[in-house]
Amino acid sequence: MDIQTGDIVRMKKQHPCGSAKWKVLRIGADFRLECIGCGHQIMIARKLVEKNIREWERNGEKIPLN
Repeated sequence: MDIQTGDIVRMKKQHPCGSAKWKVLRIGADFRLECIGCGHQIMIARKLVEKNIREWERNGEKIPLN
């Protein structure tokens, strides 16, 4: 996957605030994601992110997952 910083990803499970969309702040072996709903930031392994993505947006347009 060609995920870049600034992309918005919708994950399989929701954050406790109710939002399932996250903004990508950092990429590498781990991803730093920021919840769109409440602003909470987490670090999560790349493998888990790639496994749990349901939707992916860059500059407002959806990108197919392939």
